[in-house]
Amino acid sequence: MPASATKSLRVAVLADSDTRWKWGALTAQRLTPAAAEVRLDGYLLRGRATPTARQLGEVGVQADSLREVTGVEFLRAMTEEPYDLLVLALVGGGVQAMLHGLRAAWGSGKRPVVVTGYVGVVYEKLADGLLLRHGADLVLANSAHDADRFRAVYEGVGADASSVTEVALPFLGGEPYTGEHRPYTVVFAAQPSVPDNRRDRVHLIDRLIRHARKHPEREVLLKLRSKPGEHTTHIEELPYQKLVQGKDLPANLRLVYGHMGEVLDRTDLLVTVSSTAALEALHRRVPTAVLTDFGVREALGNHHFIGSGCLASWEQLDAGHQPVPDEEWVARQGVAAGGGSAAAGSYATAFDTARERIAELLDRPGGLPPLNPYYTPETAPGYLPGILARHHLGPDGVPLPGAPAADKAPGPVRQIVRRAARGAYRHGVQRVAPVIRRMGEL
Repeated sequence: MPASATKSLRVAVLADSDTRWKWGALTAQRLTPAAAEVRLDGYLLRGRATPTARQLGEVGVQADSLREVTGVEFLRAMTEEPYDLLVLALVGGGVQAMLHGLRAAWGSGKRPVVVTGYVGVVYEKLADGLLLRHGADLVLANSAHDADRFRAVYEGVGADASSVTEVALPFLGGEPYTGEHRPYTVVFAAQPSVPDNRRDRVHLIDRLIRHARKHPEREVLLKLRSKPGEHTTHIEELPYQKLVQGKDLPANLRLVYGHMGEVLDRTDLLVTVSSTAALEALHRRVPTAVLTDFGVREALGNHHFIGSGCLASWEQLDAGHQPVPDEEWVARQGVAAGGGSAAAGSYATAFDTARERIAELLDRPGGLPPLNPYYTPETAPGYLPGILARHHLGPDGVPLPGAPAADKAPGPVRQIVRRAARGAYRHGVQRVAPVIRRMGEL
């Protein structure tokens, strides 16, 4: 057994939203051997989606330390703190910026194994997102389906594809569905940005109301991602909490928050447009419907579920239809909806290969070579500098003069100013931007 499998390991996770913190922290847990003593330090990238205390608590992962940082502060911390494993749980541009910043900061010196990946279903910007993540030691694919696609993209541009490593979504689990609850519970899993317009969102609310009235014996839950004022991975311009105001909601329809796994514990039918919650439900064999009300389109992400057997409309669900998942499709997605012990066992061992690769890299004679992203000032001179500049880094990955990097925790005045700035930003996103767009449509 490699020494790295039993020794004390120091792990860092950098995340820029509640969803990516959930993915990053749970992935870190699954990537470290059970026999190892692990210290987990969390870094939250300062921005409009920095998670609140409530959102962090909902994830249920306890870090040994947790602090909010700018990108430059994080790069400095990575030169001061010795880590064995670093998980970059960021949007693609953030990953690319940190890879170049870390390459400049570490040079050819000792460094940790760097891992990145995706929070859930990859249904858009496949090439863009993948190439922005290239350069990490491991690029995690959540299924065999994704692993094949990832390798094809890297090999197609002449980039090293050896970093692609098949795993699974780290937050699957929970008790399998064994039969109907009392009352029978229908859960609609809302998404912050899909659909992205008032008309379609109001349609979903009206259909939930209609379903609840048509089936008064059922409990109908609208599962929300965030409370007013909070943000998630995607900006929510039209919160459902506001859209339901003034509507006459039936007694058996409620809005709920909380951990998706706990909500699934009492779910008999999970309904969504394209949320990753569908895969969580399928893994537990909870009946799952992916809506076709607005068509099956790439812009919605529900095209990913073509062949799943789960596509259905509210009209069909009102009439009592219950989708039956295609076992072959589900198996390719890395979830265990087949229900057999082999499927459950495959998920239990889904991270074994990644753990073995990390152990080999940690025990590599002479340490690890410098990070080597596909994008460089030579290969992407019209793209990369802009990505780096957004994180206050120059084309060489070195922090630009005047880059924000605090040496101490923000004082009361700075905290107030930051909250005010975030509030102004969110007001602009939620109130002003939609009005401007509507004016543009006149």
